Amino acid sequence: MKRHPLLPIALLALCTACSEQATLRVEDGIGPNPQLPAPNKTFIPTVNVAPVVGWAPGTMPVAAAGTRVNAFAEGLQHPRWLYVLPNGDVLVAESAAPGTDKPAGIKSWAAGFLMKRAGSQVPSANRISLLRDINGDSVADLRSTFLKGLNSPFGMVLVGKDLYVANADALMRFPYVKGTTEINEPGTKVTDLPAGLNHHWTKNVIASRDGRKLYITVGSNSNVGENGMEAEEGRAAIWELDRASGNKRLFATGLRNPNGLAWEPQTGKLWTAVNERDELGSDLVPDYITSVKDGGFYGWPYSYFGQHVDDRVQPQRPDLVAKALVPDYALGPHTASLGIAFAKGSKLPNFRNGLFVGQHGSWNRRPHSGYKVIFVPFKGGKPNGEPVDVLTGFLDEQGNAQGRPVDVKLDSKGALLVTDDVGNKVWRVSAAKK
Repeated sequence: MKRHPLLPIALLALCTACSEQATLRVEDGIGPNPQLPAPNKTFIPTVNVAPVVGWAPGTMPVAAAGTRVNAFAEGLQHPRWLYVLPNGDVLVAESAAPGTDKPAGIKSWAAGFLMKRAGSQVPSANRISLLRDINGDSVADLRSTFLKGLNSPFGMVLVGKDLYVANADALMRFPYVKGTTEINEPGTKVTDLPAGLNHHWTKNVIASRDGRKLYITVGSNSNVGENGMEAEEGRAAIWELDRASGNKRLFATGLRNPNGLAWEPQTGKLWTAVNERDELGSDLVPDYITSVKDGGFYGWPYSYFGQHVDDRVQPQRPDLVAKALVPDYALGPHTASLGIAFAKGSKLPNFRNGLFVGQHGSWNRRPHSGYKVIFVPFKGGKPNGEPVDVLTGFLDEQGNAQGRPVDVKLDSKGALLVTDDVGNKVWRVSAAKK
């Protein structure tokens, strides 16, 4: 079917004209007890995309008081996820959604058009690059193609001499030698991962403290199960894989789109960041961070934030809703909170006990939310207090996206690295020089 060249523009205008507005502040949807108003379902979902303009020469994000920011690496191709090797080298996955298995239909086509305006629909470089600061000036002097020919790579973790990479469809293992700048081995497939339409394609991986287990995130294949629950088999979940035997099992379920994974330093509990559902209005549903309970069910798609039923999903499952766990801490509606990193080892003043969170930014909220890096204070292994901005200024005064933060990781010197997949940079936040 040939589409009229003005159809995308007309569709965008229609979506914008019919969109509703938030009645609550973003802050009202943050914390252990966020405000959850009645759903505001509209015929046409709210669409408020921040058009991509990139960073003008000499501009950069705004760092919190007592810190400074510089570009650690520039000219990357859609950098998404980070991993810091024991020798201080930094791995960055340059990746985007697979080009195959795209969902059909006018709604999916329109969503793709709108996401392209937001800088999300780009070809995947399918590689992992290595960044090394040789002279200690906080800028990567050496950049090499560490791994290539991957399939939308995302999460990475090193266990001993085994480097694991989570592709969109499989977990791969590669041999690693300390200090190497490239791996030319083809790698070994450890296990297949649920793939297909790839409504959510990103897969993250983290190792247990003793290295015996791996935990792998798999997002849902839809917003709220509209493709049928058969398409969601093994998805919206965190898997646990035993490295020795290769056996895997579902560790936690009902997590619409889990991305960030990190171990809380005091309690040793696994935490994740989860993107919640869309199209219930600008005030719903808050994304969240939570500790992950073995065997826990977190509601998706039947309910959100505990027992708040989503009546769009039919047939319902009251048995599952009854046992849905309430997440620990909401992060605001539609903030698209992705990467997380606990502050153990942080050298940033005032950011020593808590969790850094990269918020990629909204498309389904008016006005925008997210588009920044925040810090959630912790006490006794739990969130304690309101979040603090760490890195802002990703939107300009006209609401255009100069950049969009994705992942956050502490480097070997206690500074915070932040990927920016629209600005094609890795930012480095460090203590301000006195």
